[in-house]
Amino acid sequence: MSAASCLRSEDQFLCSICLEVFTDPVSTPCGHNFCKSCITKHWDSDVLCVCPLCKERFCTRPEMKINTFISQMAAEFRQSTQKEASRRSEEPAAKPGEVQCDVCTGTKLKAIKSCLKCEASYCETHLEPHLTAARLRSHQLIHPVDNLEDRMCKKHNETLKLFCRTDQTCVCLICPVLDHKNHEFVPLEEEYEGKKSELEKMVAELQQKIQLTLLKIQEMKQSAKLSREAADRERADGDQVFTALKQLVEKIQANFRKTMEEKQRSTEKQTEDFIKELQQELSGQRERTADVEKLLLSEDHLHLLQSFSSISSAPPTKDWTQVRVHQRSHEGSVVKAVAQLEETFSKEVKKLQEKVELRRIQQFAVDVTLDPDTAYPDLILSDDEKQVYDSDVRKNRPDNPQRFDTCVGVLAKQSFSSGRFYFEVQVKGKTEWTLGVTRETSKRKGDITLSPQRGYWTVGLRNVDEYKAGAGPSVPLSLKSKPEKVGVFVDYEEGLVSFYDVDAAALIFSFTGCSFTHKLLPYFCPWLHFNGTNSAPLIISAVSHSA
Repeated sequence: MSAASCLRSEDQFLCSICLEVFTDPVSTPCGHNFCKSCITKHWDSDVLCVCPLCKERFCTRPEMKINTFISQMAAEFRQSTQKEASRRSEEPAAKPGEVQCDVCTGTKLKAIKSCLKCEASYCETHLEPHLTAARLRSHQLIHPVDNLEDRMCKKHNETLKLFCRTDQTCVCLICPVLDHKNHEFVPLEEEYEGKKSELEKMVAELQQKIQLTLLKIQEMKQSAKLSREAADRERADGDQVFTALKQLVEKIQANFRKTMEEKQRSTEKQTEDFIKELQQELSGQRERTADVEKLLLSEDHLHLLQSFSSISSAPPTKDWTQVRVHQRSHEGSVVKAVAQLEETFSKEVKKLQEKVELRRIQQFAVDVTLDPDTAYPDLILSDDEKQVYDSDVRKNRPDNPQRFDTCVGVLAKQSFSSGRFYFEVQVKGKTEWTLGVTRETSKRKGDITLSPQRGYWTVGLRNVDEYKAGAGPSVPLSLKSKPEKVGVFVDYEEGLVSFYDVDAAALIFSFTGCSFTHKLLPYFCPWLHFNGTNSAPLIISAVSHSA
């Protein structure tokens, strides 16, 4: 017997006296069933033996025998009920927000289906009749939902099965006849598929917008990060610049004070020397005055006459009438010091600006390696393709279209057609070299003129100390120091190619107003070996940001 059928016939297994499932059920002559102990106690307490249900009287107490069929059925029912109770106790109650079974008493279990016909929701146990009873199998079951009454037509109390496209509302089968004449109707399922398709499209569009929004958020975060990093760099550069300028002011101020003090000490020493000399003369004058006054008091005529000649001839003295202590003029000293400060400031600011600019462009450093397929046959490249020098020995190399055959040059593997890039090359120990960039389409065979008109933007060293920019014609360069490491910077869109002395953080030369329309490749020329005087290699160096 199924649990559902047991539940439906539960009253058949209850004793009408104790209202519990039969225990040792017995039947009275009138056909009613009771627990043996219940009917016995009932009749023991009464004079007459009367059926508790139909009130039929028995003249003599009937002999009660256990009804084995009812006893067996009651035992099965009790066992089934216990199993069902045990199973239901293990099932979790419906959680907040979940649809509850409308049939469950006590703890409400989670509904697994709702019936539009019954307007009720059922748990797994209470749904069984809808799955087994023939008259209930025709009911329409859906996923469990609340407010089933909302699925019924308020006017006709019928299930909503149609969609009125004219009024954009759900209706029952009676509505088209009475209230929506000449309107366009479709089954709910058909409209459901259409609206579902629209929702899927809407979801796809929203997902796309979400992705775009997330990308925009990421872009803004990245922009904020770059802005913060740029601000930090600028702040660090500013601190460095202003610290250097402050130190410069303090230095010039100290020099100014030192100069003023030296001038004052010089004046004071000159005055002290003059006073010392005058004091010595004053002492001699006082001694002579005393001698003259003493002689004047003498009454010895002979002594006065004999001494007069020696005492009257005064010793030579310095003419002090034209002697002056030259008061050094300090007027204009501050103006001169400020002028010196301005001049020094201008030079130092230019140096600092170049240093800051070099630090800025070093942020665009790229990894560059040499392309052996483009190298002049005499050239030797290191295994890591970062160094090149002339071997002074012709190598057997394939004469491919990319290779230089007369110009002692080699190109980088990397090419650039937009943005900004920077790389550094060590030229220490070389007596001749050329560096720069060239168009991918520039001439590589035969004699080559290194000029922008020919697609080459270069600077270089010739004859030990002659620095030139290949501007077509070449431009001599006057450098304060001999570069040991050269930085090459290109801004493709701005049409700029600049060369820097990395250690001095000084600009060597810039090509401006260039028009780039092709890919650019770094160009390296170590020049010839020259019997060992120019054997040092050109070395592509890792960029270390200037301090």
